[in-house]
Amino acid sequence: MSIQCAIIRHAPTQWNVEKRLQGRTDIGLGPQGRIVAASWSVPTAWHQWRVLTSPLSRARETAAILFPDVVAEIEPDLREMSFGDWEGQSLEALREAPGSDAESREALGLDFRAPNGESPREVQARLRPLLARLAAEGRDAVLVSHKAVQRALYALATGWEMTEKPPTKLRDGRAHLFQLNAGGVPEIVELNIEMAGGHG
Repeated sequence: MSIQCAIIRHAPTQWNVEKRLQGRTDIGLGPQGRIVAASWSVPTAWHQWRVLTSPLSRARETAAILFPDVVAEIEPDLREMSFGDWEGQSLEALREAPGSDAESREALGLDFRAPNGESPREVQARLRPLLARLAAEGRDAVLVSHKAVQRALYALATGWEMTEKPPTKLRDGRAHLFQLNAGGVPEIVELNIEMAGGHG
Protein backbone atom coordinates (compact mmCIF):
# COMPACT_ATOMS: atom_id res chain seq x y z
CA MET A 1 0.00 0.00 0.00
CA SER A 2 1.21 3.50 -0.77
CA ILE A 3 0.00 6.98 0.13
CA GLN A 4 0.24 10.41 -1.46
CA CYS A 5 2.32 13.06 0.29
CA ALA A 6 2.47 16.69 -0.85
CA ILE A 7 4.92 19.28 0.44
CA ILE A 8 4.47 23.05 0.34
CA ARG A 9 7.02 25.65 1.39
CA HIS A 10 5.62 28.47 3.54
CA ALA A 11 4.72 31.80 1.94
CA PRO A 12 7.54 34.39 1.84
CA THR A 13 8.65 36.39 4.86
CA GLN A 14 10.50 39.70 4.94
CA TRP A 15 13.73 37.78 5.53
CA ASN A 16 13.07 35.81 2.35
CA VAL A 17 12.67 39.09 0.46
CA GLU A 18 15.99 40.26 1.96
CA LYS A 19 17.60 36.87 1.11
CA ARG A 20 18.55 36.27 4.75
CA LEU A 21 18.95 32.73 6.07
CA GLN A 22 16.13 31.98 8.51
CA GLY A 23 16.70 28.42 9.69
CA ARG A 24 15.22 27.97 13.16
CA THR A 25 14.74 31.72 13.67
CA ASP A 26 10.99 32.10 14.08
CA ILE A 27 10.06 34.79 11.55
CA GLY A 28 6.34 35.23 10.85
CA LEU A 29 4.83 35.85 7.43
CA GLY A 30 3.95 39.50 7.93
CA PRO A 31 1.21 41.29 5.93
CA GLN A 32 2.69 40.71 2.48
CA GLY A 33 3.35 37.02 3.13
CA ARG A 34 -0.24 36.54 4.28
CA ILE A 35 -1.48 38.16 1.06
CA VAL A 36 0.66 35.77 -0.98
CA ALA A 37 -0.56 32.73 0.97
CA ALA A 38 -4.18 33.86 0.52
CA SER A 39 -3.62 34.00 -3.26
CA TRP A 40 -2.68 30.31 -3.35
CA SER A 41 -5.06 27.41 -3.63
CA VAL A 42 -4.39 23.68 -3.67
CA PRO A 43 -6.17 20.78 -5.40
CA THR A 44 -9.60 20.27 -3.86
CA ALA A 45 -8.84 16.68 -2.85
CA TRP A 46 -6.02 17.85 -0.58
CA HIS A 47 -8.51 19.54 1.73
CA GLN A 48 -9.58 16.03 2.80
CA TRP A 49 -6.01 15.00 3.64
CA ARG A 50 -4.32 15.33 6.99
CA VAL A 51 -2.16 18.46 7.25
CA LEU A 52 1.14 18.48 9.13
CA THR A 53 3.10 21.66 9.68
CA SER A 54 6.47 22.75 10.97
CA PRO A 55 6.22 24.36 14.43
CA LEU A 56 7.72 27.60 13.09
CA SER A 57 5.14 30.38 12.78
CA ARG A 58 5.69 31.09 9.08
CA ALA A 59 4.69 27.50 8.25
CA ARG A 60 1.82 27.36 10.76
CA GLU A 61 0.39 30.62 9.39
CA THR A 62 0.62 29.33 5.81
CA ALA A 63 -1.11 26.08 6.77
CA ALA A 64 -3.93 27.96 8.53
CA ILE A 65 -4.52 30.18 5.48
CA LEU A 66 -4.41 27.33 2.93
CA PHE A 67 -6.45 24.88 4.99
CA PRO A 68 -8.85 26.95 7.13
CA ASP A 69 -11.16 23.99 7.80
CA VAL A 70 -8.42 21.57 8.86
CA VAL A 71 -6.66 21.47 12.21
CA ALA A 72 -3.00 21.11 11.26
CA GLU A 73 -0.83 18.75 13.29
CA ILE A 74 2.39 20.34 14.58
CA GLU A 75 5.29 18.11 13.51
CA PRO A 76 8.71 19.04 14.99
CA ASP A 77 10.60 17.06 12.34
CA LEU A 78 9.29 19.41 9.64
CA ARG A 79 11.17 22.37 11.17
CA GLU A 80 13.67 24.14 8.96
CA MET A 81 17.29 23.07 8.80
CA SER A 82 19.38 24.99 11.33
CA PHE A 83 21.82 27.45 9.79
CA GLY A 84 23.49 27.99 13.17
CA ASP A 85 25.72 31.06 13.30
CA TRP A 86 24.68 32.09 9.79
CA GLU A 87 21.02 32.77 10.58
CA GLY A 88 19.99 36.34 9.81
CA GLN A 89 22.76 36.77 7.22
CA SER A 90 22.70 36.45 3.43
CA LEU A 91 24.71 33.80 1.61
CA GLU A 92 26.06 36.48 -0.70
CA ALA A 93 27.50 38.45 2.22
CA LEU A 94 28.87 35.29 3.81
CA ARG A 95 30.62 34.28 0.58
CA GLU A 96 32.20 37.72 0.23
CA ALA A 97 33.41 38.02 3.83
CA PRO A 98 37.23 38.02 4.24
CA GLY A 99 38.53 34.51 4.87
CA SER A 100 35.10 33.02 4.17
CA ASP A 101 34.75 29.26 3.82
CA ALA A 102 31.09 29.51 2.73
CA GLU A 103 31.68 28.25 -0.80
CA SER A 104 33.75 25.27 0.32
CA ARG A 105 31.04 24.36 2.82
CA GLU A 106 28.36 24.66 0.12
CA ALA A 107 30.35 22.35 -2.16
CA LEU A 108 29.82 19.51 0.35
CA GLY A 109 26.26 19.02 -0.85
CA LEU A 110 24.32 16.78 1.54
CA ASP A 111 27.08 17.29 4.11
CA PHE A 112 26.96 21.10 3.96
CA ARG A 113 26.73 22.53 7.46
CA ALA A 114 26.86 26.14 8.62
CA PRO A 115 28.89 26.71 11.81
CA ASN A 116 26.86 25.20 14.68
CA GLY A 117 24.15 24.26 12.18
CA GLU A 118 22.62 21.15 10.67
CA SER A 119 23.31 19.34 7.39
CA PRO A 120 20.79 18.27 4.72
CA ARG A 121 21.77 14.67 5.45
CA GLU A 122 20.73 15.19 9.06
CA VAL A 123 17.42 16.64 7.86
CA GLN A 124 16.92 13.47 5.81
CA ALA A 125 17.67 11.38 8.91
CA ARG A 126 14.78 13.00 10.78
CA LEU A 127 12.46 12.86 7.77
CA ARG A 128 12.84 9.10 7.19
CA PRO A 129 11.05 7.94 10.37
CA LEU A 130 8.35 10.57 9.87
CA LEU A 131 7.71 9.36 6.31
CA ALA A 132 7.66 5.74 7.49
CA ARG A 133 5.12 6.64 10.17
CA LEU A 134 2.91 8.47 7.69
CA ALA A 135 3.02 5.48 5.35
CA ALA A 136 2.16 3.08 8.19
CA GLU A 137 -0.79 5.25 9.26
CA GLY A 138 -2.09 5.05 5.69
CA ARG A 139 -3.56 8.55 5.23
CA ASP A 140 -2.64 10.95 2.43
CA ALA A 141 -0.94 14.03 3.84
CA VAL A 142 0.12 17.58 3.08
CA LEU A 143 3.32 18.81 4.73
CA VAL A 144 3.75 22.57 5.17
CA SER A 145 7.42 23.14 5.73
CA HIS A 146 10.56 24.91 4.48
CA LYS A 147 12.94 25.11 1.53
CA ALA A 148 15.75 22.96 2.95
CA VAL A 149 13.28 20.30 4.12
CA GLN A 150 11.63 20.27 0.70
CA ARG A 151 15.03 19.84 -0.97
CA ALA A 152 15.99 17.06 1.45
CA LEU A 153 12.79 15.18 0.60
CA TYR A 154 13.41 15.66 -3.12
CA ALA A 155 16.95 14.35 -2.67
CA LEU A 156 15.62 11.26 -0.88
CA ALA A 157 13.34 10.57 -3.83
CA THR A 158 15.98 11.10 -6.53
CA GLY A 159 19.36 10.28 -5.00
CA TRP A 160 20.49 13.86 -5.68
CA GLU A 161 23.65 14.55 -3.67
CA MET A 162 23.25 18.36 -3.78
CA THR A 163 26.75 18.76 -5.19
CA GLU A 164 25.34 20.04 -8.47
CA LYS A 165 22.11 21.66 -9.62
CA PRO A 166 19.00 19.53 -9.03
CA PRO A 167 17.65 17.53 -11.98
CA THR A 168 14.47 19.65 -11.67
CA LYS A 169 14.38 23.06 -9.98
CA LEU A 170 11.82 23.24 -7.16
CA ARG A 171 10.11 26.55 -7.75
CA ASP A 172 8.83 28.84 -5.00
CA GLY A 173 5.06 29.12 -4.64
CA ARG A 174 4.51 25.62 -6.01
CA ALA A 175 3.54 22.32 -4.40
CA HIS A 176 5.32 19.01 -4.93
CA LEU A 177 3.61 15.62 -4.81
CA PHE A 178 5.27 12.35 -3.83
CA GLN A 179 4.11 8.79 -3.29
CA LEU A 180 5.34 6.94 -0.21
CA ASN A 181 5.67 3.16 -0.35
CA ALA A 182 4.86 0.96 2.64
CA GLY A 183 8.27 1.73 4.17
CA GLY A 184 7.94 5.49 3.64
CA VAL A 185 10.37 5.74 0.71
CA PRO A 186 9.31 8.70 -1.49
CA GLU A 187 8.88 8.65 -5.25
CA ILE A 188 8.06 11.71 -7.35
CA VAL A 189 4.51 11.97 -8.69
CA GLU A 190 4.52 15.60 -9.84
CA LEU A 191 6.72 18.63 -9.14
CA ASN A 192 6.01 22.35 -9.32
CA ILE A 193 2.22 22.11 -9.11
CA GLU A 194 0.73 25.55 -9.72
CA MET A 195 -1.02 27.08 -6.68
CA ALA A 196 -1.88 30.52 -8.07
CA GLY A 197 -5.64 30.06 -8.23
CA GLY A 198 -7.90 27.73 -10.14
CA HIS A 199 -7.83 24.63 -7.96
CA GLY A 200 -10.70 25.49 -5.61
